[in-house]
Amino acid sequence: MSRILVLGGAGYLGAPVTARLGALPGATVLHGGRAAPDGGGGAGGRPAPDLPADLGTVPVDVLAGGLAALGPDVVVNCAGLTGGPASTLAAVNARGPAALCEAMAAAVPAARLVQLGSAAEYGPGTPGTPVHESAAARPAGVYGATKLAGTLAVTGSGLDAVVLRVFNPVGPGAPASGLPGRLAAAFRAAPPDGAVRTGDLGAYRDFVDVNDVAAAVALAATAAGPLPPVLNIGSGRARPARDLAAELAGLAGFTGRIEESGAGSERSAAASWVCADIALAAAALGWQPARTLRDALAALWLTTAPAAGASA
Repeated sequence: MSRILVLGGAGYLGAPVTARLGALPGATVLHGGRAAPDGGGGAGGRPAPDLPADLGTVPVDVLAGGLAALGPDVVVNCAGLTGGPASTLAAVNARGPAALCEAMAAAVPAARLVQLGSAAEYGPGTPGTPVHESAAARPAGVYGATKLAGTLAVTGSGLDAVVLRVFNPVGPGAPASGLPGRLAAAFRAAPPDGAVRTGDLGAYRDFVDVNDVAAAVALAATAAGPLPPVLNIGSGRARPARDLAAELAGLAGFTGRIEESGAGSERSAAASWVCADIALAAAALGWQPARTLRDALAALWLTTAPAAGASA
């Protein structure tokens, strides 16, 4: 029986990851750590009350003590922040994984670590060329830089560890700070023939269903033998954000105008073309994305529906 500890298991990616791991035969899923403040609802799993909640601030020896008490065979770190002050991003995205690696080396050195990274670590892509894991990391902003620092801490730790670099996840619980969640809320609030205003939607993105991400995590957690230090997790296809908006509008029955104005978010504008080369994940894990963008958006739209009895 495998004991799997999920950190950040109540977040946008943590929730489907926890649910997927909980379905593994013989797995006992524990959860703890920081949940994304704008993420989705929780998922199954047993609480780990001895584990400190915030990897960004907890002393390493305290974290090590919690890990020793739990004795996990696998640790999956879904905890992270996409926005906020630079000091907070650094604490959670960079210091958090570094402290976790030190604590694991002291308390559970044989356990596997699966860390969720971000495509933002690569920085701007080259149009028409999917980015391979061997590409130089050139993050364009603080978020990407802090995620890269976390990746370097993991890959240099000497642990049995792998970083899954997640591209643009889409699905239930999408936070309002990102385009899918923001558009879903806007279409839900707008009259069917009204207008929805967005930033520029011309950037190309690699959209991947959150459940495909969860499947990759489950494979990484259970794979035999060492894995490559970094694996890209995306759809392997670049699509304009305009496609996402049009698909979601159709699912919403929105027949009005989508008005693009401004340049969009600073983080988005810094990388106008993003696409993952996913061949290494296929070779190392036997993983391939199984869901379409429409599948992901349909699940997102369904979960934004008002509760029964609530006013529309």
